[in-house]
Amino acid sequence: MRGRLSAARGRHGGVAVALLLVLLSVTTAGATPAPPCSDCLDAGAAAAPIRVPPGTPLGGYGSLARRALVPDVLDRHPHAFWFKPGGGMRDPLLARALVLESAGRRVTWVALDVIAVDRGLTDEVARRLVAGGHDPGTLLVSATHTHSGPGAFVDTFVMGMVALDRFDGEVREAVVAAAVAAVDEARARRRPARLAAGRTSVVGAVRSRLRLPIDDEMLVLRVTDADGAPVAALWNFAIHGTVLGPRNGRLSGDVMGAASRLLERELGVPALFVNGAVGDVSPARHGDHAVEEMGALLAGAAGAAWQAARPMPPALEAASHTVALPAPRLSLRNCLGGWVPAALAIPLGSTFPDDATLTAVRTGDIAWIAIPGELQTALGVNLKRTGQEWFRHAAVAGLTNGYLGYLVTPAAYGTPSYVTCSSLYGAETGRCLRDAAGGLLRALAEGSRPPAAGCDGGAGR
Repeated sequence: MRGRLSAARGRHGGVAVALLLVLLSVTTAGATPAPPCSDCLDAGAAAAPIRVPPGTPLGGYGSLARRALVPDVLDRHPHAFWFKPGGGMRDPLLARALVLESAGRRVTWVALDVIAVDRGLTDEVARRLVAGGHDPGTLLVSATHTHSGPGAFVDTFVMGMVALDRFDGEVREAVVAAAVAAVDEARARRRPARLAAGRTSVVGAVRSRLRLPIDDEMLVLRVTDADGAPVAALWNFAIHGTVLGPRNGRLSGDVMGAASRLLERELGVPALFVNGAVGDVSPARHGDHAVEEMGALLAGAAGAAWQAARPMPPALEAASHTVALPAPRLSLRNCLGGWVPAALAIPLGSTFPDDATLTAVRTGDIAWIAIPGELQTALGVNLKRTGQEWFRHAAVAGLTNGYLGYLVTPAAYGTPSYVTCSSLYGAETGRCLRDAAGGLLRALAEGSRPPAAGCDGGAGR
């Protein structure tokens, strides 16, 4: 009896399984596949720590508060020479990366918690990515411009002696390795995503060094996946990373790092900060407590812009143009005072680049113009207005893919100041680069070649 019952159960069970398989087959055959995400591109984001070795000096201030009493000619400190060794970490230093892909185009954006990036560093990151089998497409490497980030990573004697300390290969490797690691992880996390843009005004965060109007606009690129979950935030604002002064001896992302951490805590994804036309802009407050308080102010504004962001098409385009520059020189009049004859200047030879590569990127309805230096606010605002003739939003991505120092208007150049002392390419170059950048934005919008341009009196390259 038990055998017959077992056999019957087995037959019934087999029939049930067969019926279930048939039903599943019918259901699957009749199901409508999920519609493709027609308004998506592919996006991924990630962050990686910048693990500089202990004793790495801080870069950004050349004041006595950070300098060694005498250069370390006895090699007591393995990574510091002109400056004091750093006193450890105040808060994390990060490389944050965002990778966007659409219709065969790719943009790779890296934001580094450092004072500036040189062209060689950008090229090295690109080489490492290609060697690892990852073509970055259009690569943008932006410095947040913290003045409490690592020094010793730029291979330039003058900049090292003035503000960054002597070049150290181990520190440089830590910065490059973090950038590559962040990009590799961002690529691995790519998935269909949508873009949106939001903007707001931030009152009371910055002031003008030249007593001129400021630009208080903050622009946020919101990246979410096809289901609306956050992928990344990229926020753009013009502010100097000098809330922590030269007496601070611990590594820090300054106020931009504080704001990005708060955003990341709220959104759960990387928040890349890209500085704007920051040449004549300082934070309104200074000090250790101000870092957290102003960080909360900026993060709150960025969060509000994120929430109010309007969807954009998944457009992704890029264009670049190289412009020849005049020979760099240090104006003694701008550095020492109006009593010095204007003709007195120190030639800087090959210490600084003899050309500048400008890059324009379109993400949806935002046009970004990457400038390898610190534009004065007036030039940045004018450039944004030019871009808005063709795009809903336009933004300056300062301190990106290189460093040329300060770039000011001819009117500002005629007044001696710290800003004009660090403007190394003469009175007309800031305006010339603005015009070349405007032409590049127009070419990006029209799909045409950028007009020939040169700031050395010749044609562009």
